[in-house]
Amino acid sequence: MGHLFSVYGLLALLAGYLLGSIPFGLILTRAAGLGDVRRIGSGNIGATNVLRTGRKGLAAATLVLDALKGTIAVLIVYAVAVRWAGGADAIIYCHIAGLGAFLGHIYPVWLRFQGGKGVATYIGVLIGMHWPAALWFGIVWIGVALGTRYSSLAALSATAGVVLYYLVTGWAGLGVVLVMSALVFLKHHANIRRLLEGRESKIGAKS
Repeated sequence: MGHLFSVYGLLALLAGYLLGSIPFGLILTRAAGLGDVRRIGSGNIGATNVLRTGRKGLAAATLVLDALKGTIAVLIVYAVAVRWAGGADAIIYCHIAGLGAFLGHIYPVWLRFQGGKGVATYIGVLIGMHWPAALWFGIVWIGVALGTRYSSLAALSATAGVVLYYLVTGWAGLGVVLVMSALVFLKHHANIRRLLEGRESKIGAKS
């Protein structure tokens, strides 16, 4: 906790936040002449809502870029911090940067703190922090998605699976993972309600 409120920690958090707050879904759809993606579907800026424009390429690009900003935030801050603070502290600061990127995506100051649900950036941060955890996320997601055809349930199950992974392995970064995972569930509250009520749309279903 002390690292977070140090000068380096706050700088790492800010650097990650600024990178994570880039709204690629909004930028790409506007550049493609599709207008404001927040005016369709769920009003979200993430890849799932971009897909509702019918442009699969744009949705894929949004997914990749939203993930990359999380990965890049972690790696850049680590590269800088390892020179200034040493290896052990650099790991902590790059984790803080990953948290900042995640917060920037779901609460971007440029969009009045109304961002995406954070799944792609969550994965990107995991890739930068500890890639096997991201691989485990993907395995769980695919398994649940194939079994239920609910994308939201797959994402939530995979997120919970990552928390379990960190608890079992004891890998560094559990605190950051817990915060991000809790926020993923919070941002999916409407999906959770629809799942419980049997109203959630399945993968491939027409909206």
